[in-house]
Amino acid sequence: MYAIRLGDDETELRPLEPWHAEEFFAHLERGREFIGRFIDFGSKETDVDSARAMLQRYADLRAADSASLHGLWLQGKLVGGVLFLNFEAEQGRCEVGCWLEPAATGRGLVTRAMRVLLDWAIEERGIHRVEWVAASGNQSSLNVARRLGMTRDGVRREAHLHHGVRHDLEVWSVLAPEWRAARDACRSPRSIAHNDH
Repeated sequence: MYAIRLGDDETELRPLEPWHAEEFFAHLERGREFIGRFIDFGSKETDVDSARAMLQRYADLRAADSASLHGLWLQGKLVGGVLFLNFEAEQGRCEVGCWLEPAATGRGLVTRAMRVLLDWAIEERGIHRVEWVAASGNQSSLNVARRLGMTRDGVRREAHLHHGVRHDLEVWSVLAPEWRAARDACRSPRSIAHNDH
C-alpha cells in the first residue's frame, strides 16, 4: 500500500479502503454540514455499515478501473480526500473531485494531493483530459482548479439540484500538454523560490 507525503511531515495521501469505515464515518460526521454545502458526497452514509458499503463500492470501482478514493491524513487523522470519477483510460479522460472537513481547509492539501493524482493519471495511465466540475458558488473548489492550471470550459446552467436549490456547474479541464507545462514551470528553481506554498 502506498503512503505519499505531501510536502511536509504532517500530511499523507493514502488509499481509502473498506477497513477504514469507522474512521471514515467519524470524519464524515465531523464535516457533514461543511462537506454537504455543495455536494452530496457522504450524505447517505449515516452509520458505520453504510460508510463501509460506500468504501466497498469504490474499491470495486477501482478494481474495474473506473473510479477510486484516496484519503488525506493530517497528523494521523483522516480529514478529507480526493477521487477519480468517470475514469475512462481507453478514451483518455477522467474527472477528479475532492472533499474536506473544516479543520483541514486553508492548508493546500487538496491542491497538493491533486498534483499527485494528475501526474499519475497523465504520465502513468495516458489520460489526455482531466475535468473538474464544481458549483459556481463553491469558490474553494474553483480556486483549486485555477491553482492546478485548469481552464474554465463553460457553465452548465442550473444543472445541479442540491438541497432544493439549482446550482450552476462550472466545468474546468486541463489537457496533458498543459499539465506538463504548468508542472514544469512550478518545478523551476525561480518558481519554487517565489511560490513555495
